[in-house]
Amino acid sequence: MRDRNPAKAKPMQALSNSTDPDALFMEAEAANFLNLSIRTLQSWRVKGGGPLFVRAGRAVRYRRRDLLAWMDSNTRDSTSATKAPGPDQ
Repeated sequence: MRDRNPAKAKPMQALSNSTDPDALFMEAEAANFLNLSIRTLQSWRVKGGGPLFVRAGRAVRYRRRDLLAWMDSNTRDSTSATKAPGPDQ
């Protein structure tokens, strides 16, 4: 019979070094990946404007591909730019 004692369970491996585009990051890992605070991500989940996230019950996860896409869509070449620079610029 399997021992189901959670204290003996192996810790989940951090995925922030993963190159798998579908790797799921926990909230703290996503904040660290983006160099933002956890509170900023939490605020954006309520107000909008942040990266897409996955909700599984009460758990919140961020896909690596969504974090990278969000960074790309928010890349600017100046403080007055409203859009990301295109490939022809």
